[in-house]
Amino acid sequence: MTVWIDPPTWPGHGRWWSHLASDSSYEELHEFAAGVGIPRQAFERDHYDVIADRFDQVVAAGARVTTTREIVRMLLASGLRRRKAEFE
Repeated sequence: MTVWIDPPTWPGHGRWWSHLASDSSYEELHEFAAGVGIPRQAFERDHYDVIADRFDQVVAAGARVTTTREIVRMLLASGLRRRKAEFE
């Protein structure tokens, strides 16, 4: 059970963003996010969006850094991937 984060390379709303995801469960992910003060409304389908200003804090709390591609691969392998089309 690990929580993963990619570097803040995604632009949006005048900021840079990371993705925070679990390789095993949404419960683990929600618990970790709450523990570092990330609001539940930052959860989007299968990950949390995390502003660049919080990246170092999230890593210091135990999230492991990886690539965006690897996060998607882990979500697919674990069955936790929820594509945007599933929610339209």
